[in-house]
Amino acid sequence: MMSQTIDGHVARKRFGQNFLADTHIIERIVTAIHPQVSDCMVEIGPGLGALTHHLLPHLNRLVALELDRDLAQRLRIETLVEGKLTLIEANALKFDIASLYDDRPMRIVGNLPYNISTPLIFHLLGHANRILDMHFMLQKEVVERMVATPGDRAYGRLSVMLQYRCQVDLLFLVPPSAFRPPPKVESAIVRLAPYAHLPYPCSHEARLHQVVTQAFGQRRKTLRNALRDEVPDHAWVELNLSATARPETLSVADYVRLVNWLEQHGTA
Repeated sequence: MMSQTIDGHVARKRFGQNFLADTHIIERIVTAIHPQVSDCMVEIGPGLGALTHHLLPHLNRLVALELDRDLAQRLRIETLVEGKLTLIEANALKFDIASLYDDRPMRIVGNLPYNISTPLIFHLLGHANRILDMHFMLQKEVVERMVATPGDRAYGRLSVMLQYRCQVDLLFLVPPSAFRPPPKVESAIVRLAPYAHLPYPCSHEARLHQVVTQAFGQRRKTLRNALRDEVPDHAWVELNLSATARPETLSVADYVRLVNWLEQHGTA
């Protein structure tokens, strides 16, 4: 399949480049973000600058991270609002987001390539104490997994780990026709707002990730069988949880209670 040229730029498949081109959708995104003049805004993957140019009039400063050198150079030339845009050529997966804006809390936006969206969000959550909120365009199926609740088919590791750290909301859907070239999947806008105070604090977050990953790695098994090496049988009774239930039936609070119990009782 031949590469598509968009406004003189050849869309690069390896970067997952699908450029947002629908002005109505862009305006809806800006309205949802509700940028304020003093916001410390960071845009990941500005691409051809469709969202960038709509955000700049609302801000004193916008920092943008762009991996594609050609796009970065083009955006520097085309940026009409002098002194407002700071463009950094960097891989967002490896960039230290905490190095921006001194110690001030940031707001992050972006149309994320589908192939890096999940690891990038977890990378950013490593600096959750510096982030007010994040608004991302993602594949609809990924967003559905993010917002799923216990009992839903889409509920899994991503649901638990993101909802542990953030309030997660699906804002609206975006059709393939809003992009050039159009992707083969439907997209959605999601808002993630890290909690200032966790509703269910966990005493060992790395272990929470381990337990949740192990549970959903064998989601067809009962909790007793999926977590046999982690959780002794009497724990289920003490926690009033069904050992014969499936992993997708436990809430975020349940998983946190389970891990806190394991830490408190010194289990391996």
